Amino acid sequence: MQKYIMHLDMDAFFASVEQMDNPELRGKPIAIGSPHKRSVLSTASYEARKFGVHSAMPSHQALKLCPHLILVPGRMARYKEISNQVMNVLGNYSPIVEQASIDEAYLDITGTGKIFGPPLALAESVKQDIFKTVGLTASIGIAPVKFLAKIASDLKKPAGISIIEAHEVDQFLITLPIEKIPGVGKKALPRLHSFGIRYAADMRRYPLEFWKERFGERGLVLHAKGAGIDPTPVAVGGQMKSSSAENTFGEDVRDPQILKTWLLKQSERIAADVRKKGLKGRTITLKVKFPDFRQITRSKTLDQRTSNAGTIFKTGCAILDTEGYLGPVRLIGIGISNFDERSEQLSLLTPEQNLSDDKKLEDLDKAVDKVREKFGNAMLTRGSLLKLSSGK
Repeated sequence: MQKYIMHLDMDAFFASVEQMDNPELRGKPIAIGSPHKRSVLSTASYEARKFGVHSAMPSHQALKLCPHLILVPGRMARYKEISNQVMNVLGNYSPIVEQASIDEAYLDITGTGKIFGPPLALAESVKQDIFKTVGLTASIGIAPVKFLAKIASDLKKPAGISIIEAHEVDQFLITLPIEKIPGVGKKALPRLHSFGIRYAADMRRYPLEFWKERFGERGLVLHAKGAGIDPTPVAVGGQMKSSSAENTFGEDVRDPQILKTWLLKQSERIAADVRKKGLKGRTITLKVKFPDFRQITRSKTLDQRTSNAGTIFKTGCAILDTEGYLGPVRLIGIGISNFDERSEQLSLLTPEQNLSDDKKLEDLDKAVDKVREKFGNAMLTRGSLLKLSSGK
């Protein structure tokens, strides 16, 4: 049976939601962000993209390219609401749905032909169903494997449908620039070019040993993609892989205590996020960006998984202290990942002590979550946050 993977990507999602909710913004160049000189855009409408405006672009640069650009503050709660409706629609077409992000998902539609017709007919039905449900358009790509389906969904944006049949894969790879392949970043691109590798099919000119020696395990994955091979399945549920929060400062911050104040606020946010999803993570990652846009990320893996803000915060501070004085900082962030279900290695505490303390922290966190859910986030503030804020 021919395998078909579908990738659905909502078109300019955040901007499209704002234009849908506010008719005055329709047909106008808008972007999600603020006019602050340190602000970075989340996304831009297609009207704005005609001027070269795109996501991750600093607001001040976008305004130079498009002086009449309308900047709109983001509403994440609204975007999540629409996203949930879209995912519910997708569940009507396949039992195997993987949500890859807030505005994209993969579906395994192999064997659905008897119910929904051929892949293109199914894709058209999905598009129409989503538009009827949320009033927004989506672009769809279909291919035998995941990475090609994702590439295909970008070929006819916005609101387009593209399909790469199994017998078309080899020809498609001959003309596919390697920078279009997920996993080929800015650092790898010039190195690949130095070997004369510019299109996906060029990867097949070199043996596996070449890729293993120069790129490690990642090289083997790239070599496989050059042959149109991707064994990655569509993962039902698509469990969150990480949760993070970061803040860009209006003025560079030099005081470590101020940085730690922000780390605590961020730790509170991501801890509540993972608890809401019933998850615990083991790896804490600190991210720091400097005025010249240099960036460092440092991680520490804990002995056992956690969803406690205090533990996340203390780990982040320990990493920050290990790095020493970092000088002026323009951005700081913290994240948690590694939500595996494997057995946990306990710390040097006895099992009884360790589990008891962890249970107490869990109970406290759950109580705090309930109060905040009922009365708002401002109702409870950690004493440590008050101390940091006051400089004591």
